Amino acid sequence: MKFLQQFTKHAIFATTLALTASAHAEQALDLDSLLKTLEQGQTAQTAQNKQREADFKAQQNNQIQMLNTLTAERNQALAKSERLETNFEENEIKLANLSDTLSKRMGTLKELFGVLQQVAGDSSNKFATSVVSAEIKGRDDYMTELAKKMGSTSRLASIEDIEKVWFEMQREMTEQGKVSRFNTEVIVAGGAKQNKEVLRVGAFNLIADGKYLTYNNDTQTISELTRQPASRFTSTAGELQDAKTGSVDFALDPTGGSILGLLVQAPNTEEQVHQGGAVGYVILGVGLLALLIAIERFISLMLMGSKINRQLKDSVARDDNPLGRVMKVKEQYPDVAYDTLELKLSEAILREMPKITRNLTLIKIISVVAPLLGLLGTVTGMINTFQAITLFGTGDPKLMAGGISQALVTTVLGLVVAIPTVFLYTLLNTRSRNLLLILQEQSAGIIAERSEKGA
Repeated sequence: MKFLQQFTKHAIFATTLALTASAHAEQALDLDSLLKTLEQGQTAQTAQNKQREADFKAQQNNQIQMLNTLTAERNQALAKSERLETNFEENEIKLANLSDTLSKRMGTLKELFGVLQQVAGDSSNKFATSVVSAEIKGRDDYMTELAKKMGSTSRLASIEDIEKVWFEMQREMTEQGKVSRFNTEVIVAGGAKQNKEVLRVGAFNLIADGKYLTYNNDTQTISELTRQPASRFTSTAGELQDAKTGSVDFALDPTGGSILGLLVQAPNTEEQVHQGGAVGYVILGVGLLALLIAIERFISLMLMGSKINRQLKDSVARDDNPLGRVMKVKEQYPDVAYDTLELKLSEAILREMPKITRNLTLIKIISVVAPLLGLLGTVTGMINTFQAITLFGTGDPKLMAGGISQALVTTVLGLVVAIPTVFLYTLLNTRSRNLLLILQEQSAGIIAERSEKGA
């Protein structure tokens, strides 16, 4: 180390001499001046080197002092870390001991608080969906906060909390047997808000102006159902709201809205008819045609029957009824033999038969075609359902159920048209056969009378 320092000093000295000699070479006039200059430079360089050595030693001492300071700080930090670790372990042991002591001291109260937490959570969910909350607000929030509080081992329920849970549960049971009226804002169709008198039927239904309402706990709002159930249900709601005393029949939903929601979603008769599609419209069209024909035939046969009955009471044949026109054959052929007269009368009856049995065959055809059209619509609907299953899979049962339901509507329409059409055809056919039987009976009487005269 010393050798290195001496070598460095000599190198610096030589370099300084060279620089000084080159700097004063032009100024030196002789060798004495040059020598003097070199001596002065050597003296200045020696003083400078000593100053540098002193500065270096001073800085070295500062570095050693800084190192010692940092080492001391590190040792203090390590010592503090050890103390903290020791405190942490001691605190864990104390916490475990305290928790064990708490569990032992709580005893059966721990089970009580667990049941209380469960009851508070269940009550919070029940109150959130109960229509009683539409009139009495904030109950579910309290139960939720209490359940969270009971979930923390550091906080226990007080006697007031336990009594509050009991009170809210008792009030819910009490309100289930009451019919209460209160005024609040109701969202009507179109989104407008109106202040109305709302009738709460226990914890089951809300009604206003004869309409069923629904309560949304998330938004704390009451709104009319966009689609009301059948009139036989809404009529009971109006009667209950108008009643002041006594008992009134009311369509109650014991599920709190689930059954009512299903009733609202169920399609009415008009919507079911539209579900039949084009085939359903064709079935209804031919059914209407059969009905019109049946009405026309019924009226015609009734008038025709009344005229025939009048003709039976009158011996003078008239042209305004089939029996009169058949009886006129006897007058047109007074001298022919009875067998010839029989042929003439049969011919007259055959001429009257198309008028009596007109369009009855068409009614019969419609009664047979209607269920076949219904079957056609069902097959077409099932094909569409299976195509939807091919595209979307069977993950949604409602997709298949809805498609099958729509497909079966045409079968129902076909049967609805066919059954009364068969009944009408049978009734009209029987009526027409009775009229023809009267004509044949009277014709037989005329032939017998002519036969007796011929004999």
